[in-house]
Amino acid sequence: MSKLLSNDDGGKGMSIDWQNILFNFLGGLGLFLYSIKTMGDGLQQAAGDRLRYYIDKYTSNPFLGVLVGIVVTALIQSSTGVTVITVGLVSAGLLTLRQAIGIIMGANIGTTVTSFIIGFKLGTYALPIMFVGTVCLFFTKNRIANNIGRILFGVGGIFYALNLISAGMSPLKDLPEFSQYMVTLGKNPILGVLAGAIITVLIQASSATIGILQGLYSGGFLDLKGALPILFGDNIGTTLTVIIAAMGANVSAKRVAATHVLFNVIGTILCIILLGPFTSMVEFFQAQLHLSPEMTIAFSHGAFNVTNTIVQFPFIGALAYFVTKLIPGEDEVVKYEPLYLDENLITQAPSIALGNAKKELLHLGAYAEKIFDLSYRYILNQEEKLAEKGHKTEEAINTIDDQLTKYLIRLSSEALSPKESESLTNILDSSRDLERIGDHAEALINLTDYLIRKKVVFSDNALAELEDIYQQTATFVKDALRSVEEDNQELAAELEQRHQAIEKLEKKLRKTHISRLNKGECTPQAGVNFIDIISHYTRVADHAMNLAEKVQLEQI
Repeated sequence: MSKLLSNDDGGKGMSIDWQNILFNFLGGLGLFLYSIKTMGDGLQQAAGDRLRYYIDKYTSNPFLGVLVGIVVTALIQSSTGVTVITVGLVSAGLLTLRQAIGIIMGANIGTTVTSFIIGFKLGTYALPIMFVGTVCLFFTKNRIANNIGRILFGVGGIFYALNLISAGMSPLKDLPEFSQYMVTLGKNPILGVLAGAIITVLIQASSATIGILQGLYSGGFLDLKGALPILFGDNIGTTLTVIIAAMGANVSAKRVAATHVLFNVIGTILCIILLGPFTSMVEFFQAQLHLSPEMTIAFSHGAFNVTNTIVQFPFIGALAYFVTKLIPGEDEVVKYEPLYLDENLITQAPSIALGNAKKELLHLGAYAEKIFDLSYRYILNQEEKLAEKGHKTEEAINTIDDQLTKYLIRLSSEALSPKESESLTNILDSSRDLERIGDHAEALINLTDYLIRKKVVFSDNALAELEDIYQQTATFVKDALRSVEEDNQELAAELEQRHQAIEKLEKKLRKTHISRLNKGECTPQAGVNFIDIISHYTRVADHAMNLAEKVQLEQI
């Protein structure tokens, strides 16, 4: 049973049901956070590969970065998520610091979408909207309908959650201590900023903080001048997750996180200094446009972020210069380790994580090409440093293959479309083929060690034949990887004919080498080793062909 506490306010007794307040607030907050994620998942699933395409292709300059930040944040409903993604892309070397700053600015604008949705005050229809969303989710297998269901359920859940929070907190309006605290926030904007920042750090969702603020303002708990500093502080609090994400990343990623903090702190300082004029501007538009209290907060949030972006956009270069001096160091990518496997992307944006997995596959392919080249050069030159590089490259291949496999397994548990799931399986299989190419190349290096120890020498004709089949195989591997990178089905189909040609060449070389053995032109030991080498080459071609076949059947 709820515990009712009595308070005496000038002789007037009243009871506060604290349990009801707490349960409604916590339950409403939980539903709000879940609904935001569900809506974002639905929007992101509907966007599919386009989400990855926007980030990869349309960030060539800071202005386009701003637009991309707005669009992507509107899709996944999390400015923090987009900034974490940006940190990962910068860490992988896919974006420059200037491009990233533009995305961060756009993300701050894009996050206002949720507050505007709340401003429409659809709370009365929250439960019917959730029901329609549930029907779309559970009574149809159509992917588009399922995504619409997620979006509708999320929207309905947001409004129902806000109703719960508002109903739970309404008794506090009559509590003198609470009212006095709200008046204090209105008089001291610094306290408001700190309150907004702390609440957002605790909840880790700026949209939830703003949603609560909209409820407080519409319920008359605090005036506009008290609400705005909390709104500004919310933008500072949301940077904590980005800071955590950048801790283990490279120098560039740390600079992105620092820029995010700096951008929001500068904007907050400017707006606190100009709090009077900013409040007057909002009140003017509130009166002219007849904005509801919820929409007024949404408008204020949008005005803050748009103004902040307009003011600071011309100084992107200066921001980049400042954080470069603040966090010195070289932007080096660690060798022999995965470049694109950002763990944060798995939950924040599975589609982008899948795209990065493909990039990592191509990175793995580059090492497979490298070790295959080293193995051949070692046969020709027998330089020990080539063998050492080859063994290190094989270590890199094994490490990347292992990490990519684990990454894909974790990613497979996320919400992916059927096409994305098939692509994930293809990448997983292709990673295994590239790892096997590395194994064959290392086996060739070990075989060459044996040839050196036993002082086995090939004839000039044998060396010429090895060069022929190696060149064809090496080019075949390179083109197979190119077909994967470009999703080039025509090239993949052409490789099938070339694969058959390599197999025929192997059979031809076996016969000619047996002929040399019969004529005594080479030793039996050399003959056996020669056959072993060309067998490895054909196995390498087989694994490369597997890559091309997946492109033919289904684009990776």
